[in-house]
Amino acid sequence: MPSTPSSPSPSSPSSSPAPPPRTGGQWYPPEWPERIRALAAGRIVPVPPRRAATVLLLRDTAGGPAVHLLRRRTSMAFAGGAYAYPGGVVDPRDESDRLAVAWAGPARAEWARRLGVPETVAQAVVCAAVRETFEEAGVLLAGPDADTVVADTTGADWEADRVALIARELSFADFLVRRGLVLRGDLLGAWARWITPEFEARRYDTWFFVAALPAGQRTRDVSGDTSGEADRAVWLRPAEAAAGYDRGELLMMPPTIATLRQLLPYAEVAGALAAARERDLAPVLARAYLEDDGAGGERVVLRWPGHEEFTRHVPVPAEPPGARDEAANGGEAR
Repeated sequence: MPSTPSSPSPSSPSSSPAPPPRTGGQWYPPEWPERIRALAAGRIVPVPPRRAATVLLLRDTAGGPAVHLLRRRTSMAFAGGAYAYPGGVVDPRDESDRLAVAWAGPARAEWARRLGVPETVAQAVVCAAVRETFEEAGVLLAGPDADTVVADTTGADWEADRVALIARELSFADFLVRRGLVLRGDLLGAWARWITPEFEARRYDTWFFVAALPAGQRTRDVSGDTSGEADRAVWLRPAEAAAGYDRGELLMMPPTIATLRQLLPYAEVAGALAAARERDLAPVLARAYLEDDGAGGERVVLRWPGHEEFTRHVPVPAEPPGARDEAANGGEAR
């Protein structure tokens, strides 16, 4: 487990040059520069992002809050080997008005205002956050009524339902109804919203939530699960995780490390949950463009507005002969 970083040194005088951006364990696929160049040239068209939700599951420790992180298998097409939170795409069935999901906490209309989407979409996003946390972490933010939470989800019957949900053989609404459970939306706090850059082949419009690990529940061991997306699960304090990232030991996508750093000020989980009510949910979308590198070539500039830590300047090699023709025939657009 990465050690906790030492206290930061005093700030440098304002006349000193700014330190270079930290790249550490930033996930950066090698195909990005060429895809950015192809997008700028109009050879690829951005794919619409799929709605998704992810949850920063927190628990208090003697040293402050810890967050649950999953390492994605290296075989995964998207962000293989990177640490992330439990999460995934919205199930279209959760947007249907016909689904009778018992609901506790903020009304759907309130969630719609908070997330900036129609009520049916808000319902689907909140359902995705709760469902994916159960699917990937084995933690269920639901209970028999509006004031209770399921105490234990480790039995064989729970595991059978979890697997059926993953396979989409069971809808989340049917799962809740059959078990007589109420979705506890009041246990979630909306924290951030990030949209995958336009040049990526797989894109997601993802809402990040915070939630406390319910008393009595525990996260599942993923190490022996060969069918899941993760091969390791850890609880780390945000400072520990950020230090591991900075040393290049923990690979993460920008939204993951950014939200981890945002948790640093909080000494307990309750503080982070309370702060979620005031969080700005304006979507963060990367900007990418080409510029002259000053030496007769080009370089890619990649920026996430408001998060200069992730700015990258990457030289672009000369385009090989025939690349434009291949792209025009569909090579880049698939």
